[in-house]
Formats: sequence, C-alpha cells, structure tokens
Amino acid sequence: MMKEAGRTCKSVEIDCLSNGLIRRDMNGDLNDTEDIRITVPSFDKNEGKFPSEKWKTFVAFIFMFINLVLNLTCLSIVHERLPERTKYPPLPDIFFDLFPPSDWALDVSEGIIVVSVWSTLFMIFIHRHGFIILRRVFLIMGLLYFMRSVTMFVTQVPVASTTYYCSPKVNKTSAGLILGRVIHMLGGLGLSINGRHTYCGDYIYSGHTVILTMAYLVMHEYTPRRWCFIHWLMWVASVTGIFMVLLSRGHYTVDVIIAYFVTTRIFWIYHTLANNPILKNEESTNFLSNVWWFSLFLYFERNVNGVLPNQFQWPLQWPRRCFRSPHVS
Repeated sequence: MMKEAGRTCKSVEIDCLSNGLIRRDMNGDLNDTEDIRITVPSFDKNEGKFPSEKWKTFVAFIFMFINLVLNLTCLSIVHERLPERTKYPPLPDIFFDLFPPSDWALDVSEGIIVVSVWSTLFMIFIHRHGFIILRRVFLIMGLLYFMRSVTMFVTQVPVASTTYYCSPKVNKTSAGLILGRVIHMLGGLGLSINGRHTYCGDYIYSGHTVILTMAYLVMHEYTPRRWCFIHWLMWVASVTGIFMVLLSRGHYTVDVIIAYFVTTRIFWIYHTLANNPILKNEESTNFLSNVWWFSLFLYFERNVNGVLPNQFQWPLQWPRRCFRSPHVS
C-alpha cells in the first residue's frame, strides 16, 4: 500500500524563472503534471526610493513660470525709471577698460545659451530620473528669478552699452502697458536675439550668467564623472558665453559676479540638503534649514532619499532597441 502511495504521490519542487514560477517534477517527468505559472510583476528597485511624482514637477514649473513673469513685470516697470543716457554714461568697469565693446558678441552669447539649454534638456530627457531633475531645475530657476526681480527693482543703474537699442519711454505706466510688454518679451523667451527684448534696466544680476551657470552645473551633476569631455565642453561654453555678454556690454562685471555667486550657492546648498536625508529637518543644529526657501525644498524633496543614480534610458518606444540597458555612473 505504501508502494502504491509512492507511485501516486510524487515530490515536486518550485523553480523560480525570470518570467514566473513553474511547478516541476523532481524526476524531470512533466507528462503526469501540469505547469503552473505565476506571473511575478517586474519592479524598479529605485521606484520607492526615487518616486517620479510628475505632478510635483508640474507644480515646480508653474512656480518658475510665475517668477519669470514677475521678473519681466519688474523689467517693464524699471524701463521707465532708467537713468537717461544723455545725462548718465555707463558706470566705470574694469572689464570695459580692458576690452573694447562689440555688439555682435551678444548674439554669440545667446547662441551659446540656446545650444547649452537644449543639450541640458536632452540629457534630462534621457535620464531615468528626469522628472526629479526637472523639478529641481524649475524650483531653483524660480528662486533665482524671484531674487533677480527684487534686486532689479530696488536699484537701477545706467545702461552699460552706448549702442544697444532701448525702446522709447512712455513716461507713464498702466496695467495694460505692463501686460503687453510682458507678453511681448515672453514671445522671445527673454532673449535679445529674437528681437523682442528691447527694454533696458535688468542689470543686477545677469540672467545670461544664471542660465549658462545652471546649464553647466546640471550637466556636471547628473552625468557620470568620466564624461569629463562633456563637462569641460560645457564649462568652456559657459565661460565663453559670459565673456561675450560682457564684451557686448550687456551687463556690468558686478552683475556677472553676483549671478555666479547666487546661482552656485543655491544649487550647492539645495543639493547638499537633497543628497543628505538627515538634513531634511528643522532642528536647531541644522543651520541650512534657515534658508528662506527651506519649506519649498521639503515639499518637493520629502520623498526623495539619497543621491540620484546617473542612469540613462530612451523614454520613447522607438528606437528603444538602441537604449536597452541603462547606463550607470
């Protein structure tokens, strides 16, 4: 009887395969049994640690856009308060004493900005954690636009260039006039190369320097360290673009220095807080929590734990075969 029970009851083992679980006979005889497959859903081990939270990225974009509009609104008002060129010449500047002005240099600077921004956006597009990077960029740019609006509004300096075209003043302001100017400048993305930035007074601090510095910092932070050629190329592009904006008299040297200092410090403080979860608190020993935008930081970074791994993948269905395995730094 025991022998008969042995013939009817066979031992089984469960093998774990990549596409599920299979019930298999130990003797390899599958004729008497059926395969039972249990599908195990695939998951990303970093999904819980680095959630995309796409809606937060959209909120960060709205925050940046509001402050961009505020920046252009302040410029529309400041344009009317600008010191008259006939009475107030450009301020003394050591760079202006060393290098003669060149009007064409502003177009070169803005051309470099366009290439740098699109290169950075493409890197973010193929980065596996692109939505997190985007909302960080949007938030930091929003903070920089807001602070630039304040410094631009409180102090006006004479126009640095004697040849740059500034639209005539109307000697009065109204909500409709300011709104029209803002929409006009938004259409040109704030660049003179598009022919829509003809209002003067946005000097302290340099928006060109902010964008060029941010492009380099983002590219350097979110690409592998061995991509040193790309890092050096972005650094040279940023330095060249800043040099050209000074050569064109688009800004004073102090505007560039302040822009570099403010941009790098906010970027480095933000990423120090983001990369160290222990600093996401408001304890008395965490002096970095005293920055005025700390509450905003906590809202956007609360669920991101640790340093983002530099992984890349092609996000579209075609041609995904070219990007089958992510690249890890």
